[in-house]
Amino acid sequence: MLRKSTLLLLAVLLVVGIFAPAALAQEEKITITVLNYFDLTAPGAERELEEVWREFSRRNPHIIVEREDLFLEAFHQKVEAYAAADRLPDVVFMWPGGRSTSLHTLGLVKDLRPLLGDDAQYFNPAVLAPQAAGYLAELPSTMTSSHALYINVPLLESLGLSIPETYEELVAMVPVIKGAGLDVILMGAQEDWVIQSCLFSMIVGRLVGDEKLHEIIRGEAKFTDPEFVNALEFYAQMYKDGVLDRKIMNINYSEVNGLFASGRAPFMIDGDWKTANFLTDVTTGEALIPVDQQPNFKMTIFPAIPGEITKKSSSGVVGTGYGMSSKIPDGSPKEAAAWELIKWLQSKEVQTMRLETAGTIPSRIDVTSDNIEPLVVERIRYYDDIEVYTEVLDNVLEGEVYLPLNVGLQEIGLGLATPMEVAERVQEALEAWRAKRQ
Repeated sequence: MLRKSTLLLLAVLLVVGIFAPAALAQEEKITITVLNYFDLTAPGAERELEEVWREFSRRNPHIIVEREDLFLEAFHQKVEAYAAADRLPDVVFMWPGGRSTSLHTLGLVKDLRPLLGDDAQYFNPAVLAPQAAGYLAELPSTMTSSHALYINVPLLESLGLSIPETYEELVAMVPVIKGAGLDVILMGAQEDWVIQSCLFSMIVGRLVGDEKLHEIIRGEAKFTDPEFVNALEFYAQMYKDGVLDRKIMNINYSEVNGLFASGRAPFMIDGDWKTANFLTDVTTGEALIPVDQQPNFKMTIFPAIPGEITKKSSSGVVGTGYGMSSKIPDGSPKEAAAWELIKWLQSKEVQTMRLETAGTIPSRIDVTSDNIEPLVVERIRYYDDIEVYTEVLDNVLEGEVYLPLNVGLQEIGLGLATPMEVAERVQEALEAWRAKRQ
């Protein structure tokens, strides 16, 4: 009997000895570093922290997430610093091109399509198209229109005016609006990307067209050709007509939210994502535009522009998402952990939350919600107004090319440069960039 007990004990110890390392391996902690683009002051920020990041940690206690949250230029500067030092975080917030072009073209992030596998069936096929370097470098959370015209309808009607269908109708409103002591169109254009992305990209789509734009990029045409210069001249004319005021370049990107919500102007131009700033903050129960007033606001596309070759269009692009550092070994536990995080960040649960808190149009086809505010409903409806999507310039141009354009657009508005001078400067930047690649 003693011998049998001893043999049984030895057998148990042997089994434990075989399986204990595997069990310990399952409990092994894996640390994932993340660089996240996040506005901590936005409505819904606390809900995002709780329902996205803390919830992921609760579901995956073996994955330790070390997250760095930055916003606007501070974020982009940090990305470039990390890239230059060759120490990109494991997971990084990205654009499909534009400000993230170097991450794509330098191969600093992995192709996520093989990791996505059968889960591709849950996403709109359009968002899974190859990106700047010809592969799926980031898994997009949405489709984005970088231009929308926001309208305070009761304010406009109180002036005896209605939503303009043509640019000429908009110009005719200027004396009435300014006579009431109001601005015509607000923009938070202190940062130089705003005019280019939220307004001028749309103008180029209308007056130049994507085909001509891509000819310029390929070197088969020039920014100094009449079509592009004409787009710059139309933009300059907006200041002469009083539709735009140079004071927009003194308004920072956050300040414009309160100005528009308080009725400083009947119109505002921004990306469709701006709706998030007016929604109810779940932590305070307050909103810049209260729910009962949100039906008073409308989103639409810019009125018809004289000489436009593309009609009823807006500039748009596949949305942002998260990429994975190419330094993570294929098939490693760290790759599995990083992918688990990226999958969660674009999961049905998270995209539903972002639809409810920010009105973000989901990239997944299985996301719905009855718990959305009127401005979110309006953002979804706004997409019906768009018949054609055209390129966003900072998505298809390299930073060395669009940055001079960004500055040039501000200089035109301030009367410091002519349209031709800006066109020449941008063409020189394009040729210099192309020469470096040869």
